[in-house]
Parts: sequence; structure tokens; C-alpha cells
Amino acid sequence: MPRLGAHLSIGGGLPRAVDRAVASRCEALQIFTKSAGQWRARELPQDEIVLFRRKVADSGIEPVVAHNSYLINIAAAALPLREQSLAALIEEYDRAEVLGLSGLVMHPGSYTTGTEEEGLRLIAKGLRALLRARRRGAPLILLEHTAGQGTNLGHRFEHLATILGLLDGSPRVGVCLDTCHLLSAGYDICSADGYARTFEEFDRIVGVDRIKVFHLNDSKKPCGSRVDRHEHIGKGCLGLEPFQRLLTDPRFARLPMLLETPKLDTPESRRKSDVDPWDARNLRTLRRLMRKGD
Repeated sequence: MPRLGAHLSIGGGLPRAVDRAVASRCEALQIFTKSAGQWRARELPQDEIVLFRRKVADSGIEPVVAHNSYLINIAAAALPLREQSLAALIEEYDRAEVLGLSGLVMHPGSYTTGTEEEGLRLIAKGLRALLRARRRGAPLILLEHTAGQGTNLGHRFEHLATILGLLDGSPRVGVCLDTCHLLSAGYDICSADGYARTFEEFDRIVGVDRIKVFHLNDSKKPCGSRVDRHEHIGKGCLGLEPFQRLLTDPRFARLPMLLETPKLDTPESRRKSDVDPWDARNLRTLRRLMRKGD
């Protein structure tokens, strides 16, 4: 069976995210290791690292992955932003390493004032530099398929294949697929035929063995909108059927499937509460769909 979980807040310290995951009955977990909207990261105290790793080990939650900062753009044409982004990416990779995480999810980047082809080349160049700088690093780099807003790269399977090809198919790089992004990018996974065609195409172009993580999100926007707006499971343009197919697809039976659906609106509530009520509701929905598919 897939390992269900969610992206959870690190408010109050990284170990609190594990407490929230346990209380929410998560089997897998995604976190930020720092503020996603800031370049600067606070230093991780050794006692916090030790406590986080101990709580993860005691909980049996596995895998735990991080999502990197939204500011990072290694496809940027402007050299200062690209260099700053690569330095931040390496720092986030190091944080994932010290925390014992399995992977680091990242949006490939946006080509801004350059071209799509040049942007893909720069992404591969940046990742090659990271992999060389951290030759013994354990966390996987997980390229997230995107919705395709603006000049975002990674919304076509061919983009992901190009990056992987420029990296000589490195086994240290995997893919994270997001159900909302798939639909928004134009891959109609709503019908049984559309679902089958989408994953046949992915397997032909990239290879389903590259998929290491799923993000499970419904979409506020329709197929091909190229607008990234997450919705609660079954409440958007996807509906329930695609999630049931995914949850019961034997090809993905052992993979982590993580919610990134909207949280309770009040940040203060998210900091204090171990269980977000929307996460609890969405996880119940997913588990019900999984049982129905048995």
C-alpha cells in the first residue's frame, strides 16, 4: 500500500513536525527545513537535529523528505540569481543530509529572460555542480513536475527527460509527480483512458521507475489551465476517481503520497495544533478510497 502523509509545519521546531505527523496518522512526511520564502536559514542546533532524528526513528514514519525554498531558481539567466540559487540549493541539500532525510523536492526553475532550451541546460549544469560537490550525499534530488505557470520549466515530461539526459541518467535524481500539476499542465488523468495514456507517456519518455514521491492535490483549475491552485481531495476539477486509481495502482504501491492541500486558515492554529482538521479529512478520504479499491 502507498505510504500516506502530508507536508506539515515546522512551527515550534523541526521535531514538532514529527509530532504533528504522528498525531495525524501519517506514514510519510514532507517538511521545509527553513522558511520557504527567505534566503537566510537559521543554523540547526545539534540537539534539535538529534531529537528530530530520534523522533522520526521512533515513529516509523518513512520516508521523510524536504521541499526546498521557492526562491531558488537555478535556471535563471541572470548570473547573480543563479549563483545565489545554487548556493542555497547546496545549503538545503546539506540540511536534508544532516537531518537524515530521504530526498529534497525541488521545482526545476524558470528560464526568465532566456530560452526554454537554455533554462533546461542551466538546471542540469546546476544539479551537476551539486552532485559533484556532494559526491557522497545520500538524499535524492527529486524534480517536481510543475503546472507550467509563466516560464516555469518541468511541466512537460520531455523537460524532465532532457534534464535527466544531460545528467547522464544519474540515479541520484528522481521525480516527484503532483496530481494538480499534471492536470493543470494538460495531462488529463480524470478518465480511465486519460490516466492510462498519461502514465504510458511518462514511462516512455522518462520511466515510471524515476517516480519516487507523489503529491496528492485536487485542482481548483481545469485541465490545461497551467495555473497551480491546490484544492481538497475530491473538491476540485480532478474529483475522486483519479486518486482511487493512483492509490490502487500496483506500480506505485510502495511510494509515499503526500498531501499539499490547503490548511486551516489561521497560522496561529497551525502552530499550536498537532492535527490540521483539513489534513485529517483529506487523509480519511484517501484511506477510504484505498479500501474501496481492495
